[in-house]
Amino acid sequence: MADSNTNAPITAAAARPNRPMSEALLNEKWDHCLSTLLIRSTLGASFGVIFSVLLFKRRSWPVFTGLGFGAGRAWEECDSSFKRASATSRDGLRTFPGRPS
Repeated sequence: MADSNTNAPITAAAARPNRPMSEALLNEKWDHCLSTLLIRSTLGASFGVIFSVLLFKRRSWPVFTGLGFGAGRAWEECDSSFKRASATSRDGLRTFPGRPS
């Protein structure tokens, strides 16, 4: 009886070239992005408050400008983080589009 099972053809699992990111990795990336957004926006707004008090006679536009710069920087960092995760891989090494291999 043991011999009858050994003659059965062994099928390998189909290789999936584009594996989806695991949910835990995505959650970690989103947590990092949100915390970066909060920190950089707060830092930008606080620099805006300092410049507003010291240089611009308590105007509100430096605060919003600093907030925008901080949020924009966090957005770009998060966007590049997600783009790096979806970059194609060749022989176990990551390749970046636009760069010579």
